[in-house]
Amino acid sequence: MATTHSLPLQERVPLNNTLQRASDLTILFLLISLLYYRLISLHFHGFVWLLSCICESWFTFVWILNTNAKWNPVTYKTYPQNLLKRLDELPAVDIFVTTADSKLEPPIITVNTVLSLLAVEYPVEKLACYVSDDAASPATFYSLFQASKFAKLWVPFCKKYDVRVRAPSVYFSTHCPPSVPSAVPSDFRNDWNHVKDEYEKLRQRIEDACEAEHGGVPKTDEFAGFSDIERGNHPSVVKVLWENKDGMKDGFPHLIYVSREKRPRHSHHFKAGAMNVLTRVSGVMTNAPLMLNVDCDMFANNPEVFLHGMCLLFGFPHEVHCGYVQTFQQFYGGLKDDPFGNQLVVLQHKVVLGIAGLQGPGYNGTGCFHRRKIIYGSPPDLPHAHKYDVLSYKEPKQVFGDCRELLDSAAHIRSANMKTSGKLIDLSNKIEAAKQVASCTYEFNTCWGKEIGWVYGTIAEDVTTGLKIQSMGWESKCLILNPAPFLGIAPTGGPASLTQVKRWATGLLEFLLGPYNPLLATIYKSLSFRQCLTYLLTNVWPLRSLFELCYTLLPAYCFLTNTSFLPKASEPAIMIPLGLMVSYNVATLMEYFECGLSICAWWNNQRMQRIYALTAWFFGFIGGVLKTMGLFETIFELTRKDQNSDVSNIDPRRFTFDSSPMFVPGTAVVIW
Repeated sequence: MATTHSLPLQERVPLNNTLQRASDLTILFLLISLLYYRLISLHFHGFVWLLSCICESWFTFVWILNTNAKWNPVTYKTYPQNLLKRLDELPAVDIFVTTADSKLEPPIITVNTVLSLLAVEYPVEKLACYVSDDAASPATFYSLFQASKFAKLWVPFCKKYDVRVRAPSVYFSTHCPPSVPSAVPSDFRNDWNHVKDEYEKLRQRIEDACEAEHGGVPKTDEFAGFSDIERGNHPSVVKVLWENKDGMKDGFPHLIYVSREKRPRHSHHFKAGAMNVLTRVSGVMTNAPLMLNVDCDMFANNPEVFLHGMCLLFGFPHEVHCGYVQTFQQFYGGLKDDPFGNQLVVLQHKVVLGIAGLQGPGYNGTGCFHRRKIIYGSPPDLPHAHKYDVLSYKEPKQVFGDCRELLDSAAHIRSANMKTSGKLIDLSNKIEAAKQVASCTYEFNTCWGKEIGWVYGTIAEDVTTGLKIQSMGWESKCLILNPAPFLGIAPTGGPASLTQVKRWATGLLEFLLGPYNPLLATIYKSLSFRQCLTYLLTNVWPLRSLFELCYTLLPAYCFLTNTSFLPKASEPAIMIPLGLMVSYNVATLMEYFECGLSICAWWNNQRMQRIYALTAWFFGFIGGVLKTMGLFETIFELTRKDQNSDVSNIDPRRFTFDSSPMFVPGTAVVIW
C-alpha cells in the first residue's frame, strides 16, 4: 500500500504538435528560399532589393525564435487530493496585492480581488494578505477596512455552500438568485439574499467614499495615519485591518494594509520597489516561506488554486525543478472576438506551453507563487551554484539592511526550513519594524533591487526578476487549470491597449540593452540556450517595429520610383512569397481554431499586430533607447482597470483615437 508521501502530486503531459512542427518548418523553408533567391539575384536589383533582403532576414530570425518556443509543448496535471492527505505539512503563504492609483484602479476592484483571495481553499491560519497602496489613498484604505467586515460574512458563505466564483462582484453578476423552492434549501436562499444585500451596501459605501472630496474617511483612530497625507510625500503606513489572533480555522486570513514611504527626492522604483517593500514587511510580520503576488484586478477564479500550486512546488524530487509557479494571465468580461488583440489567448496556448517544455515560463508579474528563499537570492543546491552566490561573501546587514527582525527572518528562510513557527504571532507588535523596512531610505547600501528582491532599473521588473532566477539554475512551472486560476481585466479601447503595449516594449528594450541580458545569462550563468531564445522572442518586440515599418513603406516607395521589391508575376519565383502568404495565414488561422476562436478574432489580432508594430512598439523602441542613453526618464503609465466606458454612446468594439503621437506613424503609412 502506497504511503501518503509516495502518492504523486503532479504529472508531466507532453502535447502532440506534429502538424504544428510541420507547418512551422514549411514556413521556415519558404523564408530561407526567399532569402536565397534575394541573394543570388541581388546584383540585378538595386537598393530596394537589399532593403527587402534585410527585413526578410529579420523576419526569418523571428520565425526561428517562434518555432523554438513552440517546439516542445507540455502541460502538468496536478493531484490536490493527494496533497490534502498531507495537510499538516502545507507551508504558509503570504499574498501580495498591489495597487497604485485609486482613480485608474478603482478600490472596488481591489476589494473584490482581496475578498476572493481571503476565501480560497487553504488553511486560513497559514495565509496572510498584504495590500500595497502606492497612492496612499484614504479611499482605498477605507474600502479595505469595510471589506474586512464584509469578509466575516463572505468567506463562511463561500465555504459553506462551495461557491466556485469567490469575487462577489462577479458571483452576484453572473449567478441568478435562487428562486425555485425545490431547487435549493431555504437557508441558502436566505443567506444568498442577505450576503448580496450586504455586498450592495459595501459597494455603495465604497463608491460614496471615492466620490467624496476627502475620500469620505471618518475621523477615527483607525484612519489617523491619513490625516493631511500628501501623495508622493508621506511616511510609511502599515495597519492591520484584520488579525486571525486565535488561529481560527473557520475564520479568514490576516489582512494588512501597506503604503510605503515616499519622498520627492527618492526614487521609488515603480512596482519593483513596492514588491520589495511587501517582501520585507511580510518578512518581519508573518515570514511565510512562499509568496503569491497578484495585481489588484486579478481575482482568484479557482478556489483550489493554492493547492494546485503547491502540487507543482513540492511535486518534484528536487526543488530546483520548480523555483516558482506561474499561471496564465487570463481575462474575463472581454469583448467578443478580441477587437484590440490584448487577450493573448493563442500566445499563451501555443508559445507559453512550448516554453513550459524548456526551463519553464518567465515571470509575468502577476499570478505567481515564489519561494521566498529565491527572492532572497538563494541558488539551487547544485554543485556549480556556489559560483554565483555572491551573497555568501557579504555581511547580512550589507545584503538585507540593519533591521534585526528582518535579518532573523531571512536567516530562518535561507536555512531551507519550510516550516513556520507554530507560535501565534501578535502582528501589532511587528508594526514598528514593518514601518522601518518600508521607509524609502532602508535600501541604501544594501542588495535590494540588485542581488535580492525584484530587480530595479527597468519597468519590466517581472521579466528581469524571472531571468535572474532562472539564470541561477532554477526552473519554473506553468499552472493551467479549468476553471482558470486567476482572471483579470483586459484594457478596453485602442488607446489603453496601446499604452500598455508601449510600456511593455519600453521595459523589454531596457531589459535587452541592460546588464540583465539573456545572452549574457547564457554565457556566464545557468540559463539554457533555448531558454535564452524564448526570452529574445518577446525582447525583440520593439526592434521588430523598425523592420515592419520599413517593409510596410516599401510598396509606396516602389510605386513612386517605378521599381519592385517582389519577383514579377511571370517569374516562377513569385510562388515563394505567394506560398509564404498562404501558408502563414492558414497556419495562424488553424491555431485560432484550435484555441476555440473565430475567423473574426484571427483577423482582429492580425490587424492589431500590425497596428502595435507601427505605433506602440515603435514608441517603446524610442523610449527604451533614450532611457538607455540617459536622455529620458521612464514614466510608468498605468492603464485603466475599470471596464465601464466613459462614453456610453460609443461602441466599445470600435477603435477610437486620441491626441497621442503614437498614432502618427501608422496614420502616415496608411495615407502614403
